[in-house]
Amino acid sequence: MKTIKEMMCLSGRTVLVTGGAGHLGQAFGLALAELGASVALVDRRLNEAKECADKITSLYNVKSSCFEIELSDSEAVRELPQRVASELGGLDIIVNNAGFVGTDKLTGWCVPFDEQSIETWRAATEVNMTAPFFLVQAALPFLKAQNCGSVINISSIYGFLGPDMRIYSETGMGENAAAYAVSKGGLIQSTRWLATVLAPHVRVNCVSPGGIWRNQPDLFVERYVSKTPLGRMGAEDDITGIIAYLASDLSKYVTGQHIAVDGGWSAW
Repeated sequence: MKTIKEMMCLSGRTVLVTGGAGHLGQAFGLALAELGASVALVDRRLNEAKECADKITSLYNVKSSCFEIELSDSEAVRELPQRVASELGGLDIIVNNAGFVGTDKLTGWCVPFDEQSIETWRAATEVNMTAPFFLVQAALPFLKAQNCGSVINISSIYGFLGPDMRIYSETGMGENAAAYAVSKGGLIQSTRWLATVLAPHVRVNCVSPGGIWRNQPDLFVERYVSKTPLGRMGAEDDITGIIAYLASDLSKYVTGQHIAVDGGWSAW
């Protein structure tokens, strides 16, 4: 029987993290590198991704690289697994972390429902739901190669719960967008579909974080915390443990699961 330490070890495996330049993406890359994995960070922001990749190599003496692509570019998504495998020697784990959360180039995002636009709807579903599905499809030969493939989709509490718009009122944050919730909900269901279809060679699971503290307005934080049993908003460290668990052999008999990491928000 393997020890816990042996099951946690990711030495000889390669992980791809989309949204790798963001707060969560960098935390995931660093955590999995600490367990021995080679790390590919994928993001539009190449400079930030490169800084994290350099930090990973320096801290943990593992191979790390970064790739600049638009996840809405289907051809770039299709080619990505081969690029990662060619540079880092394989591809065993995918963390579909990138999320469309709005852009100043589009209108009709965090606005009342009757003002939300079809353009933002399409952009959100393309990045949050379509790109992860086809990235896994393109990566399948690599994920199956060592019989330890693991896909971790990052959804949101808004992927399975309706928003309480009262916590946004008078905060200046705008309203929660329908396209974000629907696309994250679709990611949860695609997790279940892929888990059954890709078994037994590849495991597929989903994590839904609650609200992560990002220096939001005090009024929003106060309202959010009042609805959270653990009495605070989340932080990156609250999410990295479950990512390490699902990426490693600690969860080798776990697939098709959706796990909320939300401080108890969804328990009430």
